[in-house]
Amino acid sequence: MSIAIEPLRTILRLEQSKGYNDVVVMGGLDRFLRRWAAQAEEGLGQPGLLRRFRELGLASPSYSTLSLEERRRWVDRLLEWLGAVEAEANKADMASKAIAVKPRHRPRPDHKTPPVPGAPSLDSSITTLPGISSALAARFGKLGVETIRHLLYFFPRRHLDYGQITPISGLRVGEEQTVVATVWEARPVLLGQRQGTEAIVGDETGNIRAVWFNQPYLAKRFVTNARVVLSGRVSLFKGRRVMESPEWEFLESGELLHTGRLVPVYPLTEGLRHRQVRRLMKTVVDGWAGRLVDFLPTPLRERRQFLELPQAVAQAHYPDSLELKDRARQRLAFDELFLVQLGVLSKKRQWQQGQPGKPFTIDRSLLDRFIAQLPFTLTAAQQRALGEIMGDLERPLPMSRLLQGEVGSGKTVVAAAALLQAVANDYQGALMAPTEILAEQHFGTLCQLFSQGGGRHMAGDNLAMFFSLLPRPVTVALLIGSLSPAQKQDLHWRIASGDIDIVVGTHALIQREVEFAMLGLAVVDEQHRFGVLQRSALRQKGFNPHVLVMTATPIPRTLALTLYGDLDLSVLDELPPGRHRVLTRYIQPEDRGKAYAFLRRQVQKGQQAFIICPLIEESEAIETKAAVAEYERLSRGVFPDLRLGLLHGRLSMAEKEAVMHRFRGGELDILVSTPVVEVGIDVPRATVMLVEGADRFGLSQLHQFRGRVGRGQERSYCLLVAETPSEEARQRLAFMQEIYDGFALAEKDLEMRGPGEFFGTRQSGLPDLRMARLSDVPLLELAREEALRLFEEDPTLELPQHRLLAQELTRLWGEGGEWS
Repeated sequence: MSIAIEPLRTILRLEQSKGYNDVVVMGGLDRFLRRWAAQAEEGLGQPGLLRRFRELGLASPSYSTLSLEERRRWVDRLLEWLGAVEAEANKADMASKAIAVKPRHRPRPDHKTPPVPGAPSLDSSITTLPGISSALAARFGKLGVETIRHLLYFFPRRHLDYGQITPISGLRVGEEQTVVATVWEARPVLLGQRQGTEAIVGDETGNIRAVWFNQPYLAKRFVTNARVVLSGRVSLFKGRRVMESPEWEFLESGELLHTGRLVPVYPLTEGLRHRQVRRLMKTVVDGWAGRLVDFLPTPLRERRQFLELPQAVAQAHYPDSLELKDRARQRLAFDELFLVQLGVLSKKRQWQQGQPGKPFTIDRSLLDRFIAQLPFTLTAAQQRALGEIMGDLERPLPMSRLLQGEVGSGKTVVAAAALLQAVANDYQGALMAPTEILAEQHFGTLCQLFSQGGGRHMAGDNLAMFFSLLPRPVTVALLIGSLSPAQKQDLHWRIASGDIDIVVGTHALIQREVEFAMLGLAVVDEQHRFGVLQRSALRQKGFNPHVLVMTATPIPRTLALTLYGDLDLSVLDELPPGRHRVLTRYIQPEDRGKAYAFLRRQVQKGQQAFIICPLIEESEAIETKAAVAEYERLSRGVFPDLRLGLLHGRLSMAEKEAVMHRFRGGELDILVSTPVVEVGIDVPRATVMLVEGADRFGLSQLHQFRGRVGRGQERSYCLLVAETPSEEARQRLAFMQEIYDGFALAEKDLEMRGPGEFFGTRQSGLPDLRMARLSDVPLLELAREEALRLFEEDPTLELPQHRLLAQELTRLWGEGGEWS
């Protein structure tokens, strides 16, 4: 039996989508059916199918004379008959194969065919698939795709809705639309200075010109009278409508991939083309999605009415409808959030229950004395956070808390109060910062806070003793990489012997040579700058110490719950009184000279300024080259009489530290920098932040730049320059001028850009989120609720019904890896 089923089925579905108005085929459906039936009748060998063929009247159809309801019923019957024809053909095909093979025994009904040795699996390299060469695999590798499973989870960025067929006379300029047409003429032409193809196509309502740039070879493929489906944007050229480089397919080519449906748009890299990737992905999804094992427990899936995993993955790529596309996204996004929650909850359980903690006895009088001697009053938010932290320190479980607060919100004073309680309980405290200059800054701040009651003694640049806080001296040390070997050795011995109460440092604190006598509290500043393994290494320096993580990056609560699900959350959501807002303005490029003049006036008053060069995504090398060129231009042409410094990502850590020391010490007037300006750097005399290419940055990063100024008493300013901002970029710049609350800006940023771009780079130690939108709060809360529910029932996932889920967690997070 050899019948062209798919072209007729495609046309019938298009007819359904068009409301049964008989405009899909030039000349009407009856004409097409007569041609099709003449060929099909010869291939029908089964008497029952042939009889039904004649009952449907396919050889002499009268579709055009039917009412809309009669057309609907007739098309449904015809599609049902086509399904029966296809089933009969498949049965005959299987029978012929069975005869050819002649198996020696009949397998039991429950028998599973063992895997063929050497056959590819979901975790095999994509090079095991037909048609994927090593060169093509290398291109996919740039997108993080290496295995067949990676391909299945290589989801489209979006879908183009080409499912609605529009008659040519009804095409609207400026919109993406789909037409089914006949090719009247196609020829190679010169389009501007480039070779291309021009085709005139038409339906019963009119004709339209379509052009393809740089593809003259298409002219030979578009033969006269060929039936094509074109999908793309309609534009005007010399007053006439034209489709420029539309996606195209021949109507008789079988299932539509590029037109006439929800068409996937995949991420690409150099050497990959849309049509090529779509064809490959359709083959992979059809052949492999069904082999995915659904790890979600059946009761959970049925309770929440989620699609099964193979169907969800298939519909995420080539959805049959908008509804199924949304249901697929919901299932797959839930999976991601659910697995993240299970991972971080598991780590929290291991951390808190694996070993006993060190409950502190909170010395209330010490806390009151420390607060009373401060030269400022704590905000209500600081008092609330202190209460939450003190409550954690009293418990037998080790504290695991995230302290969020904007620049200047007073996180360090809260951490200082907690570190004092560790010392009062005869434990040591550690404060780790990502850079030496930030560690020095913290050391200086702690010394300032602890010396308010007098009794301070400095034993060198990196060691201080305080006599007024406790009955015994409190010793604070700074341990950084730039100390001399003798100084480091001396500090290592003092820390190991317990002579040092509080150590402030960088990554040096987690090196093997550093041993603590009794580490009770570890404070980690700027968490997103550290990998989770570094955080874990600091924990291991003590016998389950309490851990307080501090970040100045405003993270929306929904995002914090996902990324830091293992940490309890404290938020400093108010600034101390007396802090001035940093006045923010968007500057047109033609007003850049006025901005430079304003900056010069500020420097003449004794202030300092930052100039941030644009973000260049191609590479750090290009970004650095641009920054060097800008520095040269400003130094020679704009500010030849001022002292300028340059900071960029290709400087060594020591070189960066040296530049920042000079700027902080007042030896430089202006710091020209790529977007590597150290988070948290305190330069009180810096009052102007000028950001070039401001439209290339997200709201959260712009707010971080703004936070580098306004640390002193003088009024501070943030000037945002953008050359040709998009509509979305203009909206971001407007938000910067209107909103000064970092958490409100972070919510806006998350809404506009999504979680991946929100952080700029992938959050270290966490799985990628491909489908989840963290602005989808209900789904996030549902995932957390279900994770907690499962955790109460089976925290170690040892029950048989959770075996597949445990395997998926291990595969996702990595055997023995850090889960939080």
